[in-house]
Amino acid sequence: MNVRTIADLGPDERAAFFDRDAGVDAVRDDVRDIVSQVHEEGDVALRRFAEEFDDVSVGNIDITDAAERAYEEIDDDVREAIEDAAANIRAFHERQVPEDWRDDFDGRELGRRFRPLDSAGVYAPGGTAAYPSSALMGVIPAKVAGVEHVAVATPPADEVNPVTLAAIHVAGADAVYQVGGAQAIAALAYGTETVSATDIVVGPGNRWVTAAKAEVRGDVAIDFLAGPSEIMVVADSDADPELVAADLVAQAEHDENASVVAVTDDEDLAEQVTVAIDEQADGREREAVIRAALDNDASGVLLARSMSEAVLFAEEYAAEHLSIQAADDESLLERIPSAGSVFLGPYSPVAAGDYATGTNHVLPTGGSARVTGGLAVDTFVRSTTVQRLSEDSLDDIADTITTLADAEGLEAHAESVRKRFEE
Repeated sequence: MNVRTIADLGPDERAAFFDRDAGVDAVRDDVRDIVSQVHEEGDVALRRFAEEFDDVSVGNIDITDAAERAYEEIDDDVREAIEDAAANIRAFHERQVPEDWRDDFDGRELGRRFRPLDSAGVYAPGGTAAYPSSALMGVIPAKVAGVEHVAVATPPADEVNPVTLAAIHVAGADAVYQVGGAQAIAALAYGTETVSATDIVVGPGNRWVTAAKAEVRGDVAIDFLAGPSEIMVVADSDADPELVAADLVAQAEHDENASVVAVTDDEDLAEQVTVAIDEQADGREREAVIRAALDNDASGVLLARSMSEAVLFAEEYAAEHLSIQAADDESLLERIPSAGSVFLGPYSPVAAGDYATGTNHVLPTGGSARVTGGLAVDTFVRSTTVQRLSEDSLDDIADTITTLADAEGLEAHAESVRKRFEE
């Protein structure tokens, strides 16, 4: 990985950074067919796709009991780590629960109430790596919100990862299904003979999962369309190049399509980071994945002419994970409003948020952090406005209502107010 200067980036190079593509369009037609087959054929399609895509003959699709058994069977230290992480995640998300309110507005009693969705479907990825942490991140906010039925789908295997199953149990899921990919999203959205349809489908996944969420959106709610993992580190001369490199390599480990970027105004730091990245990637168990991500056109170590230029680049990038390793990290944070989750200082590795600080790691990618935040209790809550007017308070605004209704040509609207004041 070589150092490039932001000012010298050509149009195609800039597009690679800012137009990050999750690869959804390339599989959209195939996914549409998968979703359709699951919708029409139910469990039969799920079993057929498990054979075709996962090379697994699925017996019981519902493996809720296996999750409870896995909790008892895993190593004590792993069980304790899951419990600790779950407690932190639960505590953070409990702070997000909104409260109903009513206030007086010049005699008008107005308010807002919040109620949980009835059901939620959570996707917990599998494949090249198992993600028990994603099960915690998806299920716990839903249960904290008060969702009555939370179901988890995770890819099938001859033996589904017991740590993932144990995490699903600790999180409090009500049902667990061994089904993966686009077919899992379809099953959670529309239901099958075994899988109950849910009101919302959330959770990270590969491009097939993301394309399926795009396909079912409208028939069911989703959180957002998330692509491969991203990190941007904004660093100044005070940053430790070894720590900057460590965070980049950690996120590169997720996926060969991951985007890992460091931006600094210090040329010496930039050169040291590139050396440290190469050294830290060497010999890793997932070195091939890491190096593929580092070679990605959307990855790089970038040199800015000033920290102001670095900040402008970071704001336009709108990273999933933003690490600020600089002496004035708080002031830099104030200048970068668009990011999924922010990590301040040398002792706040992104991995801490991935697992155990309590914040959610299901986050917007591809620049969508400009308009949305990560998975939260809010995701699983609906709001309703409430109003009660007295005769006097309605009288106070009657002319405003009728004048606007008449201006819009909605006579019955105006009459519904006048009717209340007829002698």
